Amino acid sequence: MSFRVRPFERPDTESVIALWHAAGLTRPWNDPRKDIERKLQVQPELFLVAVDDDAVVGSVMAGYDGHRGWLYYLASDPTRRGEGIGRELVNEAERRLETLGCPKVQLMVRPDNVAARGFYDALGYESFDIWATGKRLIADT
Repeated sequence: MSFRVRPFERPDTESVIALWHAAGLTRPWNDPRKDIERKLQVQPELFLVAVDDDAVVGSVMAGYDGHRGWLYYLASDPTRRGEGIGRELVNEAERRLETLGCPKVQLMVRPDNVAARGFYDALGYESFDIWATGKRLIADT
């Protein structure tokens, strides 16, 4: 492995945001800087980055609410796909969640993101027939 996984540090902010843009994870209604700041207030040790030397090549945000764990913002540098970056980030996030006593981890993938769905299938994640819904409490824009 030519990269290592470690907790996010504030100087990683611009690199992580650029990675999220390159990986197609950003949406106009979510301000990535605000998402980072919010995560740093709650379980910051579950915000992980993969780095090669000083370059950020992957990220994942994990969280645990006492009932379920969640994964968000899993990304790897598109030019480095297939090197195991995403797999290692998921493995480390799962390990940290399990250490907290988390019995199950879930995530959301947009239906048209076939590559991500295949990636998670290969890691043993099962799709659910559910209706996902949400409500914004604080507008980012």
